[in-house]
Amino acid sequence: MAATLSLLRENAPFRALTTARLVSFVGDSVSLVALMLYVADTVGEALAIAVLLLVGDFAPSLVSPLTGAVADRFDRRRVMIVCELVQGGLLLAIALALPPLPLLLVLVAARAITGQVFQPASRAAIPALVAERDLPAANATLGFGTNGAEAVGPLLAAALFPLVGVRGVLLVDAASFALSALLLTRLPRLPITEHADAPASLLTDAKVGLGYIWRTPAVRIIALGFFAVVACNGIDDVALVLLAKDTFHAGDAAVGVLLGAVGVGLLVGYLVLTRLGTRASMTALLLAGFAISSVGNLLTGLAWAVAAAVGLQAVRGLGLAAMDVATNTLVQRLTPARLLGRVFGNLYGLVGVAAAVSYLGGGLLLDATSAPTTFIIVGAAGTVATLLVALRLPRATRQPADETP
Repeated sequence: MAATLSLLRENAPFRALTTARLVSFVGDSVSLVALMLYVADTVGEALAIAVLLLVGDFAPSLVSPLTGAVADRFDRRRVMIVCELVQGGLLLAIALALPPLPLLLVLVAARAITGQVFQPASRAAIPALVAERDLPAANATLGFGTNGAEAVGPLLAAALFPLVGVRGVLLVDAASFALSALLLTRLPRLPITEHADAPASLLTDAKVGLGYIWRTPAVRIIALGFFAVVACNGIDDVALVLLAKDTFHAGDAAVGVLLGAVGVGLLVGYLVLTRLGTRASMTALLLAGFAISSVGNLLTGLAWAVAAAVGLQAVRGLGLAAMDVATNTLVQRLTPARLLGRVFGNLYGLVGVAAAVSYLGGGLLLDATSAPTTFIIVGAAGTVATLLVALRLPRATRQPADETP
């Protein structure tokens, strides 16, 4: 924690970026609750809510190579400010119009795609704001802030609804994006010291980014390993509900505790990594994160009571924090600055696809078997993926990167 406070206190640009992300993430999680309730009240179908979530999570993955290329093409501070203003404008339009579902889905997709431009730009900006040795602490600090904000958001939404209603909550989110954009003006200019190539089209830039990932063994293995572990384990939220209800015959309170255990583990993990990050091997940390998150689910399938499952999921949260910090830090260290946006854009796109694969495949597995069996199968599959990464990654990180466009 001391490392985090020191970094925030002494580094004003990083403090501005972290605060901006905290503000907009709180607003995002508040508006997500508002939109789900609005759809539930106006459409009244669970499928409509599922489509809303799918549009917000999966649609940006379809254009992730292009969104990352935007982050590498222009001054990253300007990209982030424009993205926050556009997202705020879209939320303002939704709040004022409260449109029917088809138009709402279009606006939500546009906002999600804009956010997908922001994410790689923000992560790619970090190496320009902090010293190389501080990258693990910076990534852990940002992860702690954003995940904490997502946990606070629903509680804030519950407090705001009786006072301002759905429209008011959405206006609060729009204001949060405006405040975030204002905070980001405190960043220095972050121009791209672009290669000597002739100016290329956005599609060409996107192709270069994909080619770099494929030709660079370490980055390719990290990306595919992250995809595989998320695809195996992403169904855990749904499976935890069924584990509590159908297997342990517990009530709603137990479901809430089970779902909250992972979040508690995440936050504790980020706090620990702000202290240990500079001394830890990021390759070892990534493999530990993959293993803990996968084995944690496997053992949850063997749990004999709610309390045991809660403990295992809390430990699993530590693994998820390790995965996040190690992945971001390794990508920042292994990738040239001019390609960072594209690599992060494609990585976030893969995560979105992996989540969709996990929900679809895991849902079928849950219907065909049971929650404990599903946890054992997906956890075992994630463990196998971890072993494959462990066999290849240490050697790959010692190989020189291929920067050929």
